[in-house]
Parts: sequence; structure tokens; C-alpha cells
Amino acid sequence: MFVFLLVVHAIIAAALVAVILMQKSEGGGLGMGGSPSGLMSARGAADFLTRATGILAGAFVLMSIALAMLAATHRGAATLDTSLARKAPPVAAPAAAPTGAPFAGAATVAGNSAAPADNSAVPLAH
Repeated sequence: MFVFLLVVHAIIAAALVAVILMQKSEGGGLGMGGSPSGLMSARGAADFLTRATGILAGAFVLMSIALAMLAATHRGAATLDTSLARKAPPVAAPAAAPTGAPFAGAATVAGNSAAPADNSAVPLAH
């Protein structure tokens, strides 16, 4: 039902565009020629195209509202498809903090293995 109404909506939109483009504008537009009297005279065509534009515009607005209400009321289940979800690699446990001096392990991590392992070898400046 929704797809059918969507197709009808697209047809209404295309017809509305065509009718608007056929109207004669100040610059000439794509106005249709024809006999000087009857329905397709300059005045008759203008009245017909103006009326058709109003009817198609009203149908377009009403169809838009109907499609929006239909889409809001007939929603599917709120489940997610996880068939394409990536599996995250396992997270390694953090290394245990070294006991003793608080910054002893930082020098080893930085690549400076010549740094003292505890604070006893560092002279204090007075």
C-alpha cells in the first residue's frame, strides 16, 4: 500500500512540474500555442493551467501528509540488524604498576634503561 501511494505521489509531483512549466511566464516560458478561441486559447489555457496547478498542489500536499502519517503509524520492529557488525579485537589487560618508586617504570617504558630503578641513587639538591 505504501509503495503504491509513493508511486502515485511521484506521478503527482511530475504532473505538477509539467503543468507549472507549461504556464506562460513574463519571459515566455514553455507556454503552448493553439487556436485563438476555445479551451486552448490564451485565456482558456491560462485558466485551465492555473486550476490544474491548484488541484495538483493540493493533491501533493494531502498525499505528503497521508504518506507521513502512514509511515509513522506502520513502523517495523525496533530491532537492529547486527549481521554485518564488526567484532572488536580483545582488549589486553593493562600491565601491573611496578612496586617501589612511583616513576621507576616510566624510564624503562620510555626506553631509557640506564635510569635508576629507585630514588636512593638520585642526589637531592638543596
